[in-house]
Amino acid sequence: MASDHGRPSRSPATPLTAVANDARPSPAEEARTVAASTNTATLATLTGEGDPWASFVTFGLLDGQPVLCLSRMAEHGRNLEADPRASLAIVAPDRPADPLAAARVTLAGIVQRPQGGEVAAARQAHLEAVPAAEIYIDFTDFTLWVLRVQRVRWVGGYGRMDSATAEDYAGAGADPITPTAGRAVAHLNDDHADALLDMARALGGYPDATAAVCDRADRYGLDLRVETPRGPAATRVGYATPLTSADELRSATVELTRLARGR
Repeated sequence: MASDHGRPSRSPATPLTAVANDARPSPAEEARTVAASTNTATLATLTGEGDPWASFVTFGLLDGQPVLCLSRMAEHGRNLEADPRASLAIVAPDRPADPLAAARVTLAGIVQRPQGGEVAAARQAHLEAVPAAEIYIDFTDFTLWVLRVQRVRWVGGYGRMDSATAEDYAGAGADPITPTAGRAVAHLNDDHADALLDMARALGGYPDATAAVCDRADRYGLDLRVETPRGPAATRVGYATPLTSADELRSATVELTRLARGR
């Protein structure tokens, strides 16, 4: 039996020149971005017999820590009453045609009831993410739980994955660009393919590129897919400085184009 996936018949082309700036989000930032992109997840709990139990839930975020509102009438609610160990699998809502290419994160840890002043903050965090919970959040059989994250695993698609510490995850911020960059990325691909090609050639390490497509924009730069006579490849083109809002994306890509054509 093979011990790995085996080698593809057509390996990705390697860069011919140095990538000018390959800055990208850390795994902790990637995880926070995925967690902030949606309000639904799959919750894994343990039954009294120790069996895994997966269920669909909604959540909000309190400083990055998921806030759940669960009924004791549901099996997952009773499971957490008996055993606080849990994990959430969260998938970014903007999914590609291949589901396994989607960004997702698993957050694992211990659930606790919020205490003191945290109760109101946790309640508000859940309601901001799930307004429909206003109907039932104060029912006596529902309990607010905060998942205290102890372990983080982020997957960005094929070949892009990493772990982050609980401390790094807590200290990271969600990317301000990625959640709203879809239209800008489509505009780049539809109307500025020549500029993307120039970036790939001059800044991305592929002077022999024949085509380039932008897959994603984030606060640090652009992910590009390129075609070359040697085969396909992926590369990174970073901005001069990280962006702080989506309003800066246009000027940052214009500057990348200017820089690429200046070279």
